[in-house]
Amino acid sequence: MWPKLRSYLELIRFSHTLFALPFALLSAFMAWYVNFHPELAQVPERGFRWQDLAGILLAMVFARSAAMAFNRLADQAIDAQNPRTSGRHLPAGKLTRKGVWGFTGICSFGFILSTCCFLPGNPIPLFMSVPVLLFLFGYSLAKRFTQWVHFWLGGALMLAPVAAWVAIRGGVWWNLWLEWQKGSPLIWPTVEWSPFLLASGVLFWTAGFDMIYACMDAEFDQTHDVFSIPGKYGIPTALRLAAGCHFLMLFPLVGCGFLFPPFQTAWMVGMGLIAGLLVYEHAIVDVRNPGRVNQAFFHVNALISMTLLLLGVGEILWHW
Repeated sequence: MWPKLRSYLELIRFSHTLFALPFALLSAFMAWYVNFHPELAQVPERGFRWQDLAGILLAMVFARSAAMAFNRLADQAIDAQNPRTSGRHLPAGKLTRKGVWGFTGICSFGFILSTCCFLPGNPIPLFMSVPVLLFLFGYSLAKRFTQWVHFWLGGALMLAPVAAWVAIRGGVWWNLWLEWQKGSPLIWPTVEWSPFLLASGVLFWTAGFDMIYACMDAEFDQTHDVFSIPGKYGIPTALRLAAGCHFLMLFPLVGCGFLFPPFQTAWMVGMGLIAGLLVYEHAIVDVRNPGRVNQAFFHVNALISMTLLLLGVGEILWHW
């Protein structure tokens, strides 16, 4: 059983869950901080619950696993033609389509079931579980019709901080909606916008590093009708657009520092560290050397997400 399980974990690059998970956890800590500080916003009936933390962790793992498995299914024919990806599990015959479909179904069901952790009191995650899954699956098909597919992936990852915030603070959102339905004025606390700023940073960050990664397949994309920015506009343009996305990433993150009270000195210093890591990422990229691209794509970006998590949670705990 272990070799088979290991193959499925390798199929979905399970270790790369590290990219989006820190942003979900950071957003959850931000929401818990607001729950315990009534001066910032309307407070729901509950504060911290272990089952909410378990729900976020389970939902993140199951959602990403389902989306990655579906991506491998959708891309099997393309991967088989691409020398760089022909050795992946499905093209190489290490796993069967039936088995991967079953794995996708199990993970999808696990994701929907994990949203029940936020009941009672917050039905939003359960109601939105299927639409979220469909959006995540849509990324795998987007490369068939738009070169802006990298922003679809960014949109998928940006759901992590928003969904985590909704999972913790959704009771407030639900109550505000019910009051608005009754005709009461809708008063939206300013701090409720902070997860969207964090998510915007994730959007530009993800789109930028996905453009860098796609540069390795630029020639293949051009000759096999696969849509991507490197394939459509060329590698130099793609790298410039990626740099532009990473530059834009910093603005909503800095804005989050002004909007969310605990984010003060350490958070702003962290923005300088993140900027330095982004500059380093672009400096080491060499699309002719997959090892350098993988170093920029996996190692540097994992360091970026973990840096934001540690700095953000550290400041939240310091000001608690």
